[in-house]
Amino acid sequence: MQFKPPSPRTRSTARIGARVLQVSLAALLLAACGGDDDFVDTVADNACLQYGTAGAVYDPGTPGAGGAPEIATGFAAKKVAFSRSFMVVAANPLATKAGCDVLKRGGSAIDAAIATQMVLNIVEPQSSGIGGGAFMLTYDRRTGAVTAYDGRETAPAAATENYLRWISASQQTTPLPNARSSGRSIGTPGVLHMLDAAHKDGGRLAWKELFDPAIKIATEGFRISPRMFASVDGTFFDFNRNPIVSPLTRDPEARAYFLGVNGRAKAEGTLLTSPALAATFTAISNNGIAAFYSGSIAQDIVDEVADTTGGITAGATTLADLAAYRSVKRTALCGTYRSVWICGMPPPSSGGIAVAQALGILENFDLSIHKPTALDINGGEPTVLGVHLVAEAQRLAYADRDRYVADTDFVPLPGGSPAALVDKAYLRSRASMVNLTRSMGVAQPGTFAGFTPLGIPGPSAESGTTQVTVVDRQGNVVSLTTTIEAGFGSYHMTRGGFLLNNQLTDFSAAPTDSAGALIANRVSAGKRPRSSMAPTLVFRTAADGSRGEFRMATGSPGGATIIQYVIKTLVGFVDWGLDAQQATSMVAFGANNSVNTNVGGEHLNIDISNSGINDPLVTGLRALGHTVNLNAQSSGLGTIVRRSNPQGDYYLEGGADPRREGVVLGDLYRTD
Repeated sequence: MQFKPPSPRTRSTARIGARVLQVSLAALLLAACGGDDDFVDTVADNACLQYGTAGAVYDPGTPGAGGAPEIATGFAAKKVAFSRSFMVVAANPLATKAGCDVLKRGGSAIDAAIATQMVLNIVEPQSSGIGGGAFMLTYDRRTGAVTAYDGRETAPAAATENYLRWISASQQTTPLPNARSSGRSIGTPGVLHMLDAAHKDGGRLAWKELFDPAIKIATEGFRISPRMFASVDGTFFDFNRNPIVSPLTRDPEARAYFLGVNGRAKAEGTLLTSPALAATFTAISNNGIAAFYSGSIAQDIVDEVADTTGGITAGATTLADLAAYRSVKRTALCGTYRSVWICGMPPPSSGGIAVAQALGILENFDLSIHKPTALDINGGEPTVLGVHLVAEAQRLAYADRDRYVADTDFVPLPGGSPAALVDKAYLRSRASMVNLTRSMGVAQPGTFAGFTPLGIPGPSAESGTTQVTVVDRQGNVVSLTTTIEAGFGSYHMTRGGFLLNNQLTDFSAAPTDSAGALIANRVSAGKRPRSSMAPTLVFRTAADGSRGEFRMATGSPGGATIIQYVIKTLVGFVDWGLDAQQATSMVAFGANNSVNTNVGGEHLNIDISNSGINDPLVTGLRALGHTVNLNAQSSGLGTIVRRSNPQGDYYLEGGADPRREGVVLGDLYRTD
């Protein structure tokens, strides 16, 4: 028996090729209604295996197996994937396999996200890990609840407003060797506390079981992937590819782990083990998060932050800071966009508000007439006006983000909640500022009666991060964005085998602007730095206008450009009818609040030769006054869409970002 997913009206099936999902009789009995009626109780033996290009099945989760990770940099085209009942998307095949195996055993989406994240700590250490933080949205299909989990790092109790700016009040110079690489950048890690809280709410398997895949890989080893090698090697060069001394050489644990006897990056394909991290994971799996936030692991973190070897400026984190850390469950930011509901993260992430604002502005324009042309598996070629409208809406959203959004436990938003910033009438007024024939360049933030705004900060760099997207057999969903900030975080590695974040550099180093006004995102003790992470869930609108059943989950790494990556994916899905892979693969485009408009030059459909003079999108944007940035983008989107065929059978459609080495795995998965 064959189950054929339908071809949405804008999907070019002839171009993409036939994609057939084999299912059992149980799958054909799926109901078209809500609840748990479409729960698939049987799981195929070959679930969680990836189909190769010739149709051969291989297991990407074997520790030490070479060749599993896909191309690490640039753009490697991928086909949309289908699953009948559960699905995981993550940035590395080993991590995806770990999460998928958890689902195959009957684990929940939260269980799978935890197992996936622990493996990512090993195979993608430059991007995330237990030394960092995270934001997560979950959907409980039985209750309909959407929960926002805040595992953002916090500044230590001893931090002052000049903590990142000066070594001390008497030595008013930048921390050494710089703010990022000093101990001052390290925030109290939050991801483990957050995942533990989520597991208590929605875990199905034992906490201890979820660490088994990571412990096994850390012990037996894995082959260094192309992306990991390139990341380590890249620390030996500045942004202009001029040779420098790698910051990894300053830390003895990082140097021994990432660099070979020749002092350079260990080669791609090298078998890498981490007994230290295996021991750390074993302690946490046996004794819970108390083993991390107190005891020897906590002391190791404090010692690493306080390290002054080579003249490094120490941070002020104490055992009391670790013991006092608490993740927070917050109210998800949910609202309508055209025919759907979209839920995102509230502050201290700016991602949810910025995405909602940009979409609220775009709602005043008919984007459907500006859909990409020459549609292919990579999302086609975006149109000039399509990109122009999205970029202008983003400029306006970033202007408000920069002025108003910070940790709302310390700094209030206009009106005391996100409501004023995402108000439909307010966003209509902002939309009126968009000129169809000329870019605004730099937008001004909006104003709110009775609210005195704080100062305007200078630019702040945000980097790093990874994305995990999961749907389990009961229809529960997780969108998890997790990070240690920049690549390799603060370059400080504990004796326990994990890197520590540099998340506090997301604060404004200066507490005031040039006019002397306080900046909302300034450093304060116990405060969480503003983020751009934007894990996002999309739902149908029910007949009564309320939030209906789940439709889509997505999210991405990428620092401040996360907002742009998520918006282009949402617009691709909602306005342009793209499938999960097309929306994920589509050209990365958008703008923060500057004259520059990004058009990802890594994409196969963009002609960057001669500075783009032969590319119609690039030249068209320049004609509208955009300064086009053709730098390669490094998004890492993971997208899952829930669809149904004409018979009412539900299935999942997944897309992994071709700019990273991730894959989609699930039950009866194939793309050929």
